[in-house]
Amino acid sequence: MDRAQKRELVTTLHEQWKGSGVIVVAHYKGMTVAQMTDFRKRMKEAGGSVKVAKNKLAKLAVKDTNIEAISDLLTGQTCVAYSDDPVSAARISVKYSKENDKLVILGGAMGTTRLDSSGVQALADLPSLDELRGRLIGLLQAPASKIARILNEPGAMLARVLAAKGAQEAKSA
Repeated sequence: MDRAQKRELVTTLHEQWKGSGVIVVAHYKGMTVAQMTDFRKRMKEAGGSVKVAKNKLAKLAVKDTNIEAISDLLTGQTCVAYSDDPVSAARISVKYSKENDKLVILGGAMGTTRLDSSGVQALADLPSLDELRGRLIGLLQAPASKIARILNEPGAMLARVLAAKGAQEAKSA
């Protein structure tokens, strides 16, 4: 890789990582190509990406960004998983590290907050953005549906009383 390619790679990584919701740094020493391909595939399906780059280039890419605090994690055989959704990359990385002990999560960053491995684990346990939106919509719709039920209930009660009175008169006649 010549200087121009390296410069282009650093610029590309800088832009991608700067706009990411979360970044997870992990060691992948001992993983086979098939295992790494599987990890990348799972991450892509979740809307994220995995990048393996030389640590020196990765450190240059995180320079002057909110995630500059993770530059000390970039030692040894590291890969960086990132996604726009603040939970996806953490969730897939943690899940995959439980299945494959060769992927060791070192830490990461979410916005300006640096995360250690337990912080990444805690982030992975959170519901995804879509799940949270669904819950919020459900909470917003619940009062309206309860009001509609309450408003309809007096009419339904009256109908049941009249039906019971009609059935009682039919029996006595």
